Amino acid sequence: MPKKSYSQAICEALDQEMTRDERVILIGQDVRGGTGGSAEEEVEAFGGVFGATKGLWTKYGSSRVIDTPISEVSTAGMAAGAALTGLRPVFELMFMSFFGYCFDSIHNQAARFRYMFGGQAKTPLVVRGLIGAGLGASGHHAQSPYNIFTASPGLKVVCPSTPYDAKGLLITAIRDDDPVIFCEHMKLLNVKGEVPDESYEIPLGVANYTRRGDDITIIAISAMVSLANSVADKLDKEGISVEVIDPRSISPLDEETIFQSVNHTGAVIIVDESSARVSIAHDISAMIAQKLFRSLRAPIEMVLPPHTPVPFATELENAWIPSEDRVEAAILKVLKEKR
Repeated sequence: MPKKSYSQAICEALDQEMTRDERVILIGQDVRGGTGGSAEEEVEAFGGVFGATKGLWTKYGSSRVIDTPISEVSTAGMAAGAALTGLRPVFELMFMSFFGYCFDSIHNQAARFRYMFGGQAKTPLVVRGLIGAGLGASGHHAQSPYNIFTASPGLKVVCPSTPYDAKGLLITAIRDDDPVIFCEHMKLLNVKGEVPDESYEIPLGVANYTRRGDDITIIAISAMVSLANSVADKLDKEGISVEVIDPRSISPLDEETIFQSVNHTGAVIIVDESSARVSIAHDISAMIAQKLFRSLRAPIEMVLPPHTPVPFATELENAWIPSEDRVEAAILKVLKEKR
């Protein structure tokens, strides 16, 4: 099976869906990539801020790959309206941190259309955007606000952690008749993995066991999955058996798989980059405590960033992001309580 980067997998998913269905259009700043000069120079210049859409304008033209002005509010309204007319827009917000500019169109409009129109309206809209700290992008670009989108009824929220998942989940998201928030972690864009050339879907709401274990469950989201697996590999050499679950989508959330794992291990930690308060980790922790309290043999532990904006200074940013050392310490703490 060929190896492709996370970014290449996303571009391939967009390309295959645009070929399959002419209603799929791409909207956003620099998705075409024009900076002046010849048409060839323009399209090769960007293709999105990290090149994820490079080459699509050449293939599909300006009617389906639409560069927009620097106005997230107007672009989001355009995308939501296009979805109501029967198109299947993919709106590249660029950085999810920019959601505040256009949250009304997403949260108060697109997410509500099906309900407010009595099920007569569909809103097949995908909002793609970058999340995550670790590349020096600071507070305006490096947030991971998927917890905020998850709190909005009517939105589906996806956080793929591998190139394989990125392609399959994006294809599913584009084919979905409801609005989907698709979060792409900046630190994963150049990560490579096996990705089939052919089109395939990964259903939303189905978690993935990235490794099986008996002693403790780690639930990790997006880039935190590889971090959790690294810690699990290290502790395995010390005789500690760690089970790692990647929810893949957090709305819908695969509660059944989470419950199955926690019932099996009796101990759980959750690694989440979204927020130190009202995070996805808090949401899952409350769900487990409410429904599986008697299955727990130790208190739930969460590994989260501090309740501050993402720092710009490299040393501070590295300290802000959940680390392998913190995850390992949390595991050892929980296992001590469990014993």
